[in-house]
Amino acid sequence: MRILDKYILKEMLGPFVFGIAAFSSVFIGTSTLFRLARYITEYGAAVSSVTKLFFYSLPEIIVLTFPMSMLLASLLAFGRLSASSEITAMKSGGLSFFRLAAPVFIAAFVVSVVAVILNEAVVPRANNAYQNVLRYEIEKSKPKSQEHIVIKDVKDGEIERLTYARKFDEAANAMYAVTVQEFDQGRLVRVENAEKATWDNGRWIMESGIVYDVAPEGQLQRTLRFDKQFMPVEKSPKEIVREQKKPDEMTIKELKQHIKVLQREYVKTSTYEVELHQRLSIPAASLVFALIGTPLGLQPHRSSSSIGLGISIIIIFIYYTIMTVFTALGQGGAIPAVLAAWIPNIVFIIVGAFLVRKASQ
Repeated sequence: MRILDKYILKEMLGPFVFGIAAFSSVFIGTSTLFRLARYITEYGAAVSSVTKLFFYSLPEIIVLTFPMSMLLASLLAFGRLSASSEITAMKSGGLSFFRLAAPVFIAAFVVSVVAVILNEAVVPRANNAYQNVLRYEIEKSKPKSQEHIVIKDVKDGEIERLTYARKFDEAANAMYAVTVQEFDQGRLVRVENAEKATWDNGRWIMESGIVYDVAPEGQLQRTLRFDKQFMPVEKSPKEIVREQKKPDEMTIKELKQHIKVLQREYVKTSTYEVELHQRLSIPAASLVFALIGTPLGLQPHRSSSSIGLGISIIIIFIYYTIMTVFTALGQGGAIPAVLAAWIPNIVFIIVGAFLVRKASQ
């Protein structure tokens, strides 16, 4: 790494850290603290439980601020260099715009990769822990019904059994419209369907069902009807409820598995698909924002950090407005999920390419 690269990255580091702190504070102050205060007033939540919720909410918020902070860092860093005529001196030394912007784009790519890793390894677990604290320590919710539940049995890192129920009634300890898919080394070997399954004496009992054996070619080998039989699932109703996750609590692998199960049952999966694609598109926004912030920072009027902050807020508002609109359209099935997740980035890449071309001339 050359001295120039280190110098530019050093100029970006301060604004980037400041951006994470500032934007995280905005999210925490306008949303998180309000929710925590409501839990205290409505449920009488203990301070220890509220403190857990606060820390479990931080990973998702911090990752969400990465693109914003990268935009602010590139704007302020190049704005300061431009205002002090250092960019002019660098260009006089024969350095092109692309050479000056190279460390910014590399740093933005690294930030995007880190965000993807955090989104996969940390954020889902934190969100799941948040929901468990909320459900079992604060709300202490009574038994309730859920729809489209999926139960996974994993052995040696591979799916051994997938169980789907169109409806689960925790109060009655019963599942309805049940499908059990059994696998052998990743290959589907058996399918069991039942109208109902009830929890009785520590076992699940399936009622009014049929068993299909699946040949290696995917054809049905044999069918067997039954009135009652034990279901090969050992998890209790409470364990099943605890295992159910929202889209933001799943890893990419879990989202893909969940989508496949729901698609086999002809259940709408657009919400899960949008979440799946956004696991990559939102972190990639760091690189997209760097593409916009770097040429904007070179504009002659960019002499004040307050102007840079104002421009950042406007760009962020436009981006997340577009993202919110297209996320809603994607979840509703009006447009494909992949387009819903990536259109905001595509729009800003086009704008960024125009700004880069203009700055490089």
